[in-house]
Amino acid sequence: MKAVNLGSGRVLSTVLKLIIPAMIAQFINVLYSIVDRMYVGNIEGIGDTALAAVGVCAPITTLISSFAFLIGTGGAPLFAMSLGEGREDNARKILCNAAYALAALGVFVAAIFLIFNRPILFTFGASDATIDYARQYLMIYAAGAIFSIPGTGLNQYITAQGYSGIAMASTVIGAVANIALDPLFIFVFKMDVAGAAIATILSQLLTFIFVVTFLRLKGTKIRLALSKPEMRIIGNIIKLGISPFIIMASDSLIIIVQNAILQARGGADGDTWITVSTIVQAFFSLTSMPMLGISEGSQPVLSYAYGAKNEHLVKRAEMWITIACLVFTTFMTVISIFCAQPFVSLFTGNADIAEKSIWGIRVFMIGVIPLSFQYAFVDCFTALGQPKYAITLSLIRKVVFFLGAIIAFPLIWDVSAAFYAEPFADIAAAIVTSISFLIIFPKVIRRRVNGEDDLKKRRFHHRRRVVEE
Repeated sequence: MKAVNLGSGRVLSTVLKLIIPAMIAQFINVLYSIVDRMYVGNIEGIGDTALAAVGVCAPITTLISSFAFLIGTGGAPLFAMSLGEGREDNARKILCNAAYALAALGVFVAAIFLIFNRPILFTFGASDATIDYARQYLMIYAAGAIFSIPGTGLNQYITAQGYSGIAMASTVIGAVANIALDPLFIFVFKMDVAGAAIATILSQLLTFIFVVTFLRLKGTKIRLALSKPEMRIIGNIIKLGISPFIIMASDSLIIIVQNAILQARGGADGDTWITVSTIVQAFFSLTSMPMLGISEGSQPVLSYAYGAKNEHLVKRAEMWITIACLVFTTFMTVISIFCAQPFVSLFTGNADIAEKSIWGIRVFMIGVIPLSFQYAFVDCFTALGQPKYAITLSLIRKVVFFLGAIIAFPLIWDVSAAFYAEPFADIAAAIVTSISFLIIFPKVIRRRVNGEDDLKKRRFHHRRRVVEE
């Protein structure tokens, strides 16, 4: 229940107190999908086909989760800035309106994917062999969006108050439950792919209950209390949340495109290549998601310091965040060299798939160290309320570099060349983002410290009052 002091002068200590629980939480969160894939891949008789089906669903489930970040990561920086400015009443309003928006999104997203699941799955790489398993998984998972989206989104506001340990605990509860329930529903109850989906949504329900309960406790700094919805606040949250939403949604898009290309260019081996991609993406997520925990989990200290106009704290915090990303990705690169084979063996006993997967993991990890700069700098812009820079730099990596490469490489060479699109995009984007950050970041901080942003806001509100009168 003890919150981190976001305004502390001990910058490294503050950053570590935020990023370590966030890293652990994201690492454990990855276990949701990895445990599902591991058990599904070992279902007797249908393991490889079922794993390919879950692989088709994987980017869709990530897309569903991204709606939580539209409101969660969109509102949390505004929430933390309000705390830094000493405006707790405004922070309370932001939390309430975020809850309304998350609940509405949960219902909307569930309805869309329940109604249109079949055409969506075929568009995103399902085949006649995998469609039935994919539909079973997706329909159950989509139904759970009514509580998975609010649970994930509201958890960001626990971190934004400095309760990083509590935010981690909410994720741990869901992951532990999922690990325990998966073999029960898949093997004991013999529900196969449907059992994996049921285990996942029940685990997410437990996380949702925990998050809402904590935000309602009397001892919580800023409690969740219902009040009149304010569309202006929801609009501001969405405006800032567009950046992390596009980042996550585009992650789903590129995996979807990759699956479609692997299916089309792989010919008779299309499902095999999708199975390989599913295993490779599972390992890559062990790097990308904890690194996301570092860059997003540390946002409260950046937002708080920015709100308080503490230039020194912003710069020092960003330096340590970048260093943490570099240390972690270097460690995971070493792990990929020595541990790829035992990791792959958890998913499949097929020698051909295993060989291709080990190769794919090592290819994917070529550009992961430069990717540290992309994550640290883009999420810094989001934390400072600068979504236009974050969105632009993210789209350059995903749309310009990755999509361009994944479409072109298999046409120039063969289907396996699609796996080189990831390191190409990571290295190219890291160069562009680093140069942009070094130019833009000092200007953003200088405007804030000199009060230029506050002056612009006052002029805007004055013009709006004049128009209304």
